[in-house]
Amino acid sequence: MPYKNKMDKFVNEKLENFNKDIKGKRIAIIGIGTSNIPLIDYFYEHGAKAYIFDNREEDKIDANVLNKIKEYKMISYFGKDNLKNLKNFDYIFRSPSCRPDTKEIAEEVNRGAILTSEIEKVLELTPSTVIGVTGSDGKTTTTTLIYNILKNAGYKCFLGGNIGTPLFTQIGEMRKEDFVVLELSSFQLMNMKISPKIAVVTNISPNHLNVHKDYQEYIDSKKNIFLHQNEDGLLIINYDNKITREFKKDANGKVIYFSHKEVLNNGVSFDESDRTIKLCNNGVRKHLIMQKNMKLRGEHNCENACAAIAATLELAPEDVIIDTIKNFGGVTHRLEFVRKINGIDWYNDSIGTSPTRTIAGLNSFDEKIVLIAGGYDKHLDYTPIAEPIVKNVSKLILMGATAPKIEKAVRDELEKENKTMPIYNCKTLEEVVNKAKEVAEKGEIVLFSPASASFDLFKNFEDRGNKFKEIVNKIS
Repeated sequence: MPYKNKMDKFVNEKLENFNKDIKGKRIAIIGIGTSNIPLIDYFYEHGAKAYIFDNREEDKIDANVLNKIKEYKMISYFGKDNLKNLKNFDYIFRSPSCRPDTKEIAEEVNRGAILTSEIEKVLELTPSTVIGVTGSDGKTTTTTLIYNILKNAGYKCFLGGNIGTPLFTQIGEMRKEDFVVLELSSFQLMNMKISPKIAVVTNISPNHLNVHKDYQEYIDSKKNIFLHQNEDGLLIINYDNKITREFKKDANGKVIYFSHKEVLNNGVSFDESDRTIKLCNNGVRKHLIMQKNMKLRGEHNCENACAAIAATLELAPEDVIIDTIKNFGGVTHRLEFVRKINGIDWYNDSIGTSPTRTIAGLNSFDEKIVLIAGGYDKHLDYTPIAEPIVKNVSKLILMGATAPKIEKAVRDELEKENKTMPIYNCKTLEEVVNKAKEVAEKGEIVLFSPASASFDLFKNFEDRGNKFKEIVNKIS
């Protein structure tokens, strides 16, 4: 446990022991993406023998990172066969994109190597209270809301995981009274043997099936966010989602439900009858926030607010929670207003990497929508998105590998409902923006919500959203 010495200087004993343990140890860093890059400096400074592995060819690696590896005289292996050199290591730090059951990794673990990750070590070594948020949709908004509520309540907070900056090198700055707020993906949670003290699961729907073996593996990965809690743990789960609702039976600690469809007897609800978020306690309901007083658009964001309230109820004053949610304008790339052009509002929802995310975006507007969709194929079912598109969209503009899937689903629904809709196929982002400008009518919304991943043409959804905004902002 962390303690204070006679000079009243805070010492994190767990971290100090880890630092002593890694000196001289052979450590494999697998994947030098955002989360693992800080490990290069850290292990060098603490005398560990770090080796670098990455399945990209060397000319695809950032030059600054390569220079640092060479400066530190670290041995590195690049390319598709890089892991054939993974032998006789004490620790393996995997990146989120590297499956823990990869053959070479599994062989090393069976031999005795400790498999971990940057984020798992944060959970193990921080003295602070950790709040983790996962789910198929709404993770980033919910995580950011929780972080802002606690910051506004006067706590020192660290934001990390899928968002913010890698936190491993900041563990030494963390204190027992602080909070670490993490957005956690299924990839980060795979094989995780430790859970945050407070865990939030926003929802579960099919996602990342191009990486996970099947839907059940995806669900099981998500469950690691709470399975290792003790009786002091707190689990916040979505009552409306059948899968998350059932998580309660596997919980070791306290469980709080939230809902935007049911007015709960206990929990936090969005009541559609009066459009108000309510705190429910033994059937007594207290009005907290009316939807009209929130800057965030869409019922799905009322749901995210309910989750954030449930997670912070016992940590922050009620007025701070309410004021933070009322004034929260949203997160970049999530129903982000870009600009108004000739009476038409343009929105960037590049976070729409799955059908369910885009459906939530479509349901956030009363106006008719010109929808721009399509991208990398994660092998998801696009049938569910067809009905919301037919209901809310006036024109559909498609691009990317998923364009044929989306178009087929929509055309089948149009035929079923005996309706028609203009559908356009384009090859580039510039082309879709120009087409949207051409066909959108005054009073409509142009919504960029791809319902697909971004990896075909862009680094990630942020890169995709930034390029969309850049093109839209050049429209004269």
